[in-house]
Amino acid sequence: MSRELARLEEVEEAVDERISDRARPIPRISIQAFCERPEMADVVQVAAEDRRLMKTHVSVHMGGVQAAVAHYQESPTPNLIIIESTLAQREFLAELDRLAESCDSGTKVIVIGHTNDVALYREVLRRGVSEYLIAPIAPLQLMESLSNLYNDPQADPVGSVYAFVGAKGGVGSSTICHNVSWTISEMMKQSVVIADLDLPFGTAGLDFNQDPVQGIADAISTPERLDEVLLDRLLTKCSEYLSIFAAPGALDREYDLSADACDLVLDVVRQNVPYVGLDVPHMWTEWTKRMVLNADSVIITAAPDLANLRNAKNMFDLVKQARHNDKPPMLVLSMVGVPKRPEISIKDFESAMGTKASAIIEFDCEVFGQAANNGQMIEEMAPKSKAVPAIHEIAMALTGRREHKSDKASGGLGSILEKLRLKR
Repeated sequence: MSRELARLEEVEEAVDERISDRARPIPRISIQAFCERPEMADVVQVAAEDRRLMKTHVSVHMGGVQAAVAHYQESPTPNLIIIESTLAQREFLAELDRLAESCDSGTKVIVIGHTNDVALYREVLRRGVSEYLIAPIAPLQLMESLSNLYNDPQADPVGSVYAFVGAKGGVGSSTICHNVSWTISEMMKQSVVIADLDLPFGTAGLDFNQDPVQGIADAISTPERLDEVLLDRLLTKCSEYLSIFAAPGALDREYDLSADACDLVLDVVRQNVPYVGLDVPHMWTEWTKRMVLNADSVIITAAPDLANLRNAKNMFDLVKQARHNDKPPMLVLSMVGVPKRPEISIKDFESAMGTKASAIIEFDCEVFGQAANNGQMIEEMAPKSKAVPAIHEIAMALTGRREHKSDKASGGLGSILEKLRLKR
């Protein structure tokens, strides 16, 4: 019985993850919900706090459709009304007709009912209701319905954004971000853009042996001008599938970034490529916090010492608390095994964090230092380095894929199947 329960939990987690991937950001609209039960009000409130609804204005009221009818007799209707109803079919349809008399043109309505009846469903849609959902529903289901109302479900999905941030300066977060992004581009044969957000001290250009004249600073300074054509001019192409939005790396001016400007730039980038890697500098401002909390995946890089443990724990807890409907952040332990340096053991570090490390990268000053000086990735310079499998593991986790070791007994067929899996 316990195995069946565990299997059901795995299936539910997989379904939630697929729904989470399908739910896209909702545009800047006003939403008013009228619920009958506190449980449904809680579901709407949880959805309202999700990063995908950050641009919306959501208010929750009790009283169901009857309260909505009374409210809109004296007030204009918002962009979207969510109605929960437990009324009998005839009474509910009558109240819905009364609500329609007060609705402004362009207002959409979602009904959450407690009756699974095809006839009622047809009657509700015939009256112009956009969607009829059957209670109970989860926040992710509600978000997917909202997303489908304002985004074309058949359109190409927006790019997945993953943010790398270090628990402390100098732990290798940027290096790992660059290597993981390069690995995704090489293995998946998918376009990847690295956005180097450390404008004064960013190293993306150095790590890829590039010296671009323009880059991300030009886009953030005038975000309203950024479109697909300008984006193509500002990006620096490093390989067939990898481009970088390079930082200027100069101190001739101060960089006070706007969170809204960063959002606008990121929206344009993710509309044009499947994967966007954010190289977030080690600082905590309004815009860095927003970049981290609004990313699809968050990777916290830490070294095994006390300051890193404290910072990583604080960041992990904050991100997890603020993102109820997302996977928890990934923890990467970097620079493990520095000679003669006292370290917190991996077991104790994971225990204090309350999570397992997604990858452990051992200290290798020769390989990492030489790669940085050459402007190469680790796998390019030292394919047999111990860091390469760890970097692959992070890349596979971020893309939702898994590397399969070919079975010698299966011969050529196993190799072919492995390649097909990676290309999916």
